Amino acid sequence: MSNIKETLYRELELKVITGVEGINFDPQIFRHLDLGGRYQEDIHICMEFAHETHVGIKFPTGFLSPNGLIYYLKWDRRSSYSFIYENGSYYLAHHGKVIFPVEFLERPNYYREKTSDGTSMSTIASYFQEGALVVAYSNECALKEKDHDCKFCNINATKATYGEVEGIGWKYPKQVGETVGAAYRDGARHVTITGGFVAERREVEYYLDVADAIKEHTGLEDFNGTACVGAPHDLSIIDKYKEAGYRTIATNIEIWDRNIFKAICPGKEQQCGGWEHWVKALEYEVEVFGRGKVRSNIVAGLEPKESTLEGVEYLASKGVICFATSWNPNPGSALEGHRSPEPAWHLDLYKKIAAIHRKYGFTYEELYDCNAAPIGVINDIYRIEDELLPVFEAQFA
Repeated sequence: MSNIKETLYRELELKVITGVEGINFDPQIFRHLDLGGRYQEDIHICMEFAHETHVGIKFPTGFLSPNGLIYYLKWDRRSSYSFIYENGSYYLAHHGKVIFPVEFLERPNYYREKTSDGTSMSTIASYFQEGALVVAYSNECALKEKDHDCKFCNINATKATYGEVEGIGWKYPKQVGETVGAAYRDGARHVTITGGFVAERREVEYYLDVADAIKEHTGLEDFNGTACVGAPHDLSIIDKYKEAGYRTIATNIEIWDRNIFKAICPGKEQQCGGWEHWVKALEYEVEVFGRGKVRSNIVAGLEPKESTLEGVEYLASKGVICFATSWNPNPGSALEGHRSPEPAWHLDLYKKIAAIHRKYGFTYEELYDCNAAPIGVINDIYRIEDELLPVFEAQFA
């Protein structure tokens, strides 16, 4: 069993490396792939994560390692890692030397369906694997109106680049309800509702309407939903999300160092109460939703590692599960062209965050329920240590 774990950790290290450095390939390599048919294509519902834009050229959303880890696909023509296509198969390679064959992720059945108004469900809710859906109800952020966008974020640039071409726009509650209902019949079991900033009153009313629509079309009172929201000025509004039927809630602080927060997240600082208010909001969310039912996220690499770990530890002590995601200098963001820390820096951070979550007793199920994408590195560490991946079951088959 230890050999399996050692192999998985090597694959996990490679996942972090390719997540930070990207993968180099000629976009035409996927002409051999039934993309949008058998295999899931990347749809820009919110942000572009490739290191350059590729309008009109579809990429797969991700792929599997030999032992079942799910890799994100980020395109970067500067990377020493690449895809090779030979004899009908795809391989991940380093400096041209094959590492292992890859299996691209298959398209969920509901992607083939349309809502009652004729909208493709694939543009309403993205499938993030392991039964998890993400609905980005708005693919733009109102913080741009005062030039207060978060410096690492490219949501508005992504809309400008891909929105019209891919038919991505505002999602109406009925569309969301119908899509989540279809996906749940197809085996999905968790949904995150998120999006760019909108007016606070409009946001809460929208989330309530969406919850009603999801309950109507799934037949579930508890539909295992996460409401990903900004910190409201009136914290009592948080109670409404719980009353509406969301099981968990997420408020992403992004940066723990309060001075860096001011510089990187000017809108959250000036329009949303500032760093202290965001922390108070997270603590109040625990009072309403309960310990392990509240999530936050820090963009890893924009502040010293010790600062990020300090934030994760503090929030964990209050009952908040705080993840970190490797900073990706997204095209169209104010920090485009900058560089994220080395992959080893990120992997060490992930391991330390997973240890903090263990220390405070958070379970894999709790991580799953409050996370938009349950295939992140911290989730992977849990699944390796708790032997939750299918490869472990295969050993006893």
